[in-house]
Amino acid sequence: MNKATKMILSLGAALAFTAAALPAAAAQFVNIGTGPTGGTYYPVGAGIAKIWNSGITEMRANAQSSGGTRNNIQLMETGEAQVIFADGLYYDAYNGRDSYKGTPKKFMRAMAPLYPEAIHIVVRKGSGIKSLADLRGRRVSVGAVGGSVELTSDNLFKNAGIDPADIKKDHLGHSESVAALQDRQIDAAITVGAIGISSVVEPMTLGIAELIDVPDAVVKKMIETTPYFAPLTIPAGSYKGQTRDVKTFSSPNILAVDEKLDEAAVYEMTKALFRHKGDLVVISARMNAMDPKHVKDIRIPLHPGALKFYREIGAVK
Repeated sequence: MNKATKMILSLGAALAFTAAALPAAAAQFVNIGTGPTGGTYYPVGAGIAKIWNSGITEMRANAQSSGGTRNNIQLMETGEAQVIFADGLYYDAYNGRDSYKGTPKKFMRAMAPLYPEAIHIVVRKGSGIKSLADLRGRRVSVGAVGGSVELTSDNLFKNAGIDPADIKKDHLGHSESVAALQDRQIDAAITVGAIGISSVVEPMTLGIAELIDVPDAVVKKMIETTPYFAPLTIPAGSYKGQTRDVKTFSSPNILAVDEKLDEAAVYEMTKALFRHKGDLVVISARMNAMDPKHVKDIRIPLHPGALKFYREIGAVK
């Protein structure tokens, strides 16, 4: 064996040793804060985790049920979630408004616009409740304590001229509210979710509940005090037994990510999300509304990785 051959073999051995000594690429662990199991966020979140796990190398994503937006923001702040579903409360949190006054959550960055969530005022048939004013003194489910639904409900009551203290609040989740309506333990429930949410479908299908309007004047006040709200009509026939259009308002929701997430990873995550949108529509038809053109309506900064994707497809400049 000549000297040149020996040198090549020695170099090859050294390179092989070096490669073997290098650690494998670190896996990217992502926990997704969603919502209660009876809502839309959780099954869609599980679908997103599946898309990322199967389509992105070294991605380890998991969907976690939670109390909703407010809880999700807390999970991100403590490092327990890196991606979260968030309704319009994200705007208050990021900007330190209202319940977040003095404690802005500047660690949040936007990844994707999702769909509008309607505020449903579900009342038990036979309760005698025909308007918001009739809720005074009644037992009403308003979601988790201190959650975004309760905050929205309190603002709704105030703008309707009702002192929130005059409402007998029950802090129930989606499925618990349905059971309480059926057992006549509550008179009404305020549910925030896309049209067709199961916690409204079920009591309407059972024929134990109906929807009431939010008056135009109250909707106007809600929008004046909370810029991310918008008027919405729940079309007649959206739920069994709903024979007329119901006026209300909506809150847009988004996927938000921790600012610390790697730019390249968020780019791939955003890209995979839209590439496999059809898989999410199978889980929930409301995911049809997820469209890059709505990214302009998001009111907090985009994560650089998401921004790169939207620029690439021409959704933003």
